[in-house]
Order: sequence, then structure tokens, then C-alpha cells
Amino acid sequence: MRALVTGATGFVGSHVVRRLIERGVEVSCLIRPQSPREALAGLRVKTVVGSLTDRSSLESAVQGIDLLFHVAADYRFWVPDPKVMHDVNVGGTIRLLEAAITSGVRRIVYTASAVTVACTSEQAGTETDFLAPEACQSIYQRTKVLAEQAVWGLIRSGAPITIVNPSTPIGAMDRRPTPTGRLIVDFLNGRLPAYLDALFNWVHVGDVGMGHWLAAEKGRIGERYILGHENLLLGDFLQILSQVSGRPAPPMKIPYAVAWMAGAVGELTGRLSGREPRATLDGVRMASFPMRYDSSKAIKELGFPQTSLRTAAAEAVEWFRTHGHVTTGRNV
Repeated sequence: MRALVTGATGFVGSHVVRRLIERGVEVSCLIRPQSPREALAGLRVKTVVGSLTDRSSLESAVQGIDLLFHVAADYRFWVPDPKVMHDVNVGGTIRLLEAAITSGVRRIVYTASAVTVACTSEQAGTETDFLAPEACQSIYQRTKVLAEQAVWGLIRSGAPITIVNPSTPIGAMDRRPTPTGRLIVDFLNGRLPAYLDALFNWVHVGDVGMGHWLAAEKGRIGERYILGHENLLLGDFLQILSQVSGRPAPPMKIPYAVAWMAGAVGELTGRLSGREPRATLDGVRMASFPMRYDSSKAIKELGFPQTSLRTAAAEAVEWFRTHGHVTTGRNV
């Protein structure tokens, strides 16, 4: 069995690759020419150079493939040109999946995001709850909603696609790091004096990697599965980080208005410098968006694992400390 994985050098994608190799799948990885390859070091994989913006490279990459795992996405809360993110997350998804369908790929697992699931602070979102584009709080969220809508269009046309919607993954090998990983790094470096008490669903990244394989093996075509674990306020998550790291949790919550002002200043700084700021308006707006999800469908139908959040947090802390991301405080 041959599988192609996009986003294989990224946080979630590298875990998907490892789960596939463990099951004897022959793995090819679509990699951009400029992408670092440390995440794949020592793994028996074939690398295929290409880009989601280059249709011809995608058409070549999917030849002879049985399974496609489209994990790649531009995941940021600040981007100088929104069209760039749209072309990758929406246009790239359409180009890749159309190429896969034309070439006869038997099964496709598309990695959406739990942020495309509608929910409230009181009601957990399920697979039947769809967020409308006009309700989106960030450019990233809107591109993922639009991309998933396009995927549903392909499903209605008969494409063999199963959708997975990971929530907020944490754990080892967050190399960039992601926005969530950056939060943990800031905590470990003592650069998080206060926090906005947002609600998230947290999940072990290794479980998310396994969830992709389970979706291909057991998931139903034309269904979506939320890959999540525990709904928890950010303040409570920071307490868990404190317990596993030995660093004190920030004592102060800040009101939304203060966070919004910090985001506005960050946006201005980013426009002037051309560099991604620490605080962004999209990030603040996303923090105001309740992320409460119900993963019971994935647990029941796929056997989706539920590793404890404490274990996931401890693995993230250990990985960041041993890979040079922690420069102050306790780094052993």
C-alpha cells in the first residue's frame, strides 16, 4: 500500500507519517523545495518535491498512490498578504484533491480543523455543526472553512474522501513552533506574565496522527470526525504546564479589551517590520471564539485514542527544552 502525505515535515504531518510507517505503509512525502527535513530524519520515506500552488507537481506526486493524506496547511494568525494563505489552504486543496481523484487514488483523508465546527461556550460542537464563513474570526479560520466547503462539493460528486477535524494538538516535534507551541515556549521562557482565559479543546498530537490512520482504515467516506480530547480553559491548561514543568503559572488574567489593544499594536508593528508579531488581532479574536468540541463519534467509530492532557503537556515541555527553545529558567 502506497500513501502520499502532504505537510509531512510539519507538526501533525510528521506524526501521521510515523503512524503509517508503523503499519507497514510505503510513504511518500510531498515537500516544498525550501522545507527543512529534520522531521523525517531516519525515516524510510520517499520525498517528492512539489508545492500546493504548482498543479503539475501535484499531478505527478499522486501517480500510483493508494492513499492520500492531505495534512498541509498555512497555519498562522498573521500573514502580510491573505491571498497567499487562501491560495495554499483553499486553492491548493482543490488542486491536489482534483489531481488525486483524476489519478484514481482509492482513499483520501483530508485534514480540516475543529475551527470549522460551530460551537458555543455552553454547547460542544459536533460533526453536524458547520461554521459559516461570515462567522469566522481569522483569515486562517475562513480559509479552512472555505476549503472544507470545497471538499464537501467533491464528496457530493462521488470522491472517496473522509474528513478529520483536529482540535488543538500539543506534544513533541512542534518544530516551527505552531501558535500553540509558541504559547508553551513563551510560558517556559517566562514571557507570559498574563493570559486571556480562552476555552480550547486540547489533544495529544500522537493521537491525532493515529486518528488519521484510523480514518483511512475505519472511517466512512463522506463523514467528518473531530479529533479532540479535553475541553479546558487556558488558565487551567497553564496550571497543568506549571505542574509538569516546575515553572509558576501566570497569576493574572487580562480582559479582552486589553488583549485587543495588544493585538492592534502587534499588527501595526508587523506591518512596519514585515515580521510576524507576538500578538495579533486574529489571534485575539480566535481566543474569543469558544472551542468546545465533542469527539465521541471518533472515539466510538474509529477507536480514537485519548491520551491524557498531562502526558501531552509533559512531552511538549520535554521536547521544547531539549531542542533549544527554552533559554531562561529551568531548562533541564
